[in-house]
Amino acid sequence: MATREKQQGKSLKKLIDAAVDIQMNSDPSAQDKAFLTRQLVQVTLPHSNPGNVPIWSRTNGSLTLSIKSDWIEDPKTKKPINVGIPYGTIPRLLLFWMTTEALRTGSRRIVLGESLASFMRELGLDPYTGGGKRGDAQRLRDQMERLFRATISFDSTQEVGDAKGKRWTDMQVAPDGELWWDFKRPEQSTLFGSWIELGEKFYQAIISSPVPLDIRVLMALKSSALALDIYAWATYKTFSLKQNDKGDQFIPWSAFMQQLGVDYSNVKEFGRKCRESFRKIQVVYPSLQIEYSKGGFSIKAGNPSVPYKASKRNRLIV
Repeated sequence: MATREKQQGKSLKKLIDAAVDIQMNSDPSAQDKAFLTRQLVQVTLPHSNPGNVPIWSRTNGSLTLSIKSDWIEDPKTKKPINVGIPYGTIPRLLLFWMTTEALRTGSRRIVLGESLASFMRELGLDPYTGGGKRGDAQRLRDQMERLFRATISFDSTQEVGDAKGKRWTDMQVAPDGELWWDFKRPEQSTLFGSWIELGEKFYQAIISSPVPLDIRVLMALKSSALALDIYAWATYKTFSLKQNDKGDQFIPWSAFMQQLGVDYSNVKEFGRKCRESFRKIQVVYPSLQIEYSKGGFSIKAGNPSVPYKASKRNRLIV
């Protein structure tokens, strides 16, 4: 009980520290900005381990996200094994970093050296800790392999009159790469020899419609995949409503649960968890306006968490 209270105290302190920093520096610097592609804001990765499954999918309206895991040879048995589906907070943080690096460098090739290490440390994770099962380094490496080796697909359906159409895009996240890690000598920073090259379609997808986010907020919310998802979705949604001259939108809890890829035993419990997350997010994103009603909530049009300046190279598509 004492440990749980201590963790809650640390989380509250991070929220308050981030809120003070944001209030004093409302226009974030370039180092405070991260990005995530719009499609992965609309439909998110799984929150918990879906198990040894070859494919996982989730649908939001006309858009379906599917993730296919890769197969590799087990070094002990020499038999093929499933790498697994990426899940939880770490692949989300990796996607923030990958999108940000792709936009910053304008290149499909991303070096996993000091830039990744700095980003993870910024978010309170240490890529150079030991190789214990629950160590940051081991969890990071496991989720890296799951994410980098995955194939992400987006399927969308359309109707024009009586005609129905379907469009799909299959994207390998990182079809080429090299990953080095020395758990016994983490001080050697072996990540410096590691790199990935993003698949062309995946690269184009993440740079064509980036949603800007505040790293200070991500750092305060990093312990909760649900809070990270809701924060990214909320900053996109409020701006989208404003751009389309809509005052607000009602979202049923059942539809929101399906969109976020969360498996709860009942919608009521999910709604309670979302309200908790919204309260945390509003501490660091105070302009976010939410109203609760029977069966769901309404989100108001407003400004995104990060002021966005459109450019030819990276623009927010809503």
